[in-house]
Amino acid sequence: MMHARKIRVMMMASAAFLTLAGPAFAVDGADMMKKLSAALELNGSSLTFDKVDVDGDTVTATGVKLQVATQPGESLAIGEVTFEGVEEKDDGGYYAETVSFPNVDVSQGEDSVSIKDIAIGGLSIPGNPSGDTIDSILLYESFGSGPMELKVKGEEVFSIASVESSLTRQENDAGFDFDATVAGMKADLSNIEDAKTKEAIDKLGLTQLDGQATMKGSWELESGKLALEEYAIDFKDIGRLNIALDFSGYTLQFLKSLQEAAKAAEANPNKEEADQAMGLAMLGLMQQLTFNSASIRFDDASITRKALDYAGSQQGVSGEQLAQSLKAMVPIMMAQLNVPELQKQVTEAVNAYLDSPKSLTIRAEPANPVPFPMIMGAAMGAPNTIPSVLGVKVTAND
Repeated sequence: MMHARKIRVMMMASAAFLTLAGPAFAVDGADMMKKLSAALELNGSSLTFDKVDVDGDTVTATGVKLQVATQPGESLAIGEVTFEGVEEKDDGGYYAETVSFPNVDVSQGEDSVSIKDIAIGGLSIPGNPSGDTIDSILLYESFGSGPMELKVKGEEVFSIASVESSLTRQENDAGFDFDATVAGMKADLSNIEDAKTKEAIDKLGLTQLDGQATMKGSWELESGKLALEEYAIDFKDIGRLNIALDFSGYTLQFLKSLQEAAKAAEANPNKEEADQAMGLAMLGLMQQLTFNSASIRFDDASITRKALDYAGSQQGVSGEQLAQSLKAMVPIMMAQLNVPELQKQVTEAVNAYLDSPKSLTIRAEPANPVPFPMIMGAAMGAPNTIPSVLGVKVTAND
């Protein structure tokens, strides 16, 4: 009897312990969603939901809608979002190993858009989304989606095989590196209705486009150095266009000030007054930025010759004759800028490129970083000095 009594006491104690301990370890799904919405508000967006269900470390939110500041009064219905591997962080925020979304399938008449297999990996939701430190901003480790398809009048006109991107924290949380790939980009331009445009597309061999887009860079939080090493679009039988940009001063505080200015402009019912205020705010913020370098490069994959031949045929000359005419025109046009050194560079580069189209590159690499106010001052006072201020160089086939 005594033994049975002890068992009952132990069972009651265990039940009491579990009752008291349960809420301490359970994930608060509603709190997580509210903090996610608060973090999104730094970017001018907000999130609403109908209901949240929690099953262990899995949180399922239904009736999720996203509101973007640029479209007041309108919201994007996302539907059911599932967060798996959820745990609460020390700062009161949350971490989810994976976040999965429903497939997008929107149609209007014969037009439709579909996106499949949308997912986020390693989502960090801050407890206090102040945007002052790396831990107070919304971050993810990876994002991806499967096939995307756009149909017009029932015909597929654009599609993407997959999208993959990632963010990697740097050592000591100094910032992060990022990269992205949009693979299998295809476009069908065969159904263009304008006769002149359709003729040009056919002559240039652009009826079916096939390519990909890539991006790679880094962001150092303390200095605000944002280095976009690669932002490229590469299409088969056309060429590869890559843009690189490096500037400093884009700190978390700068970003926060920019977001606050955008919110203030959005809240102002007077559109003209809001635009003026936003313009002044942007001018003020630009004073904090410093230009380090930039470049634009195009690597030809046969489109240049085709373009010369087609443009020449419209004028009754051959592609070679048109190229010679362009070579003669460039020095005359550049002379109007009154920048002799740049005129020489551009003339030599264009001549070399038209003779043998391989690559054309414009670089701006000043000997020392240039504050944006200095660039704006040169643009207003002496525009012809900008190439020397920024260290502009134009080359071909290098």
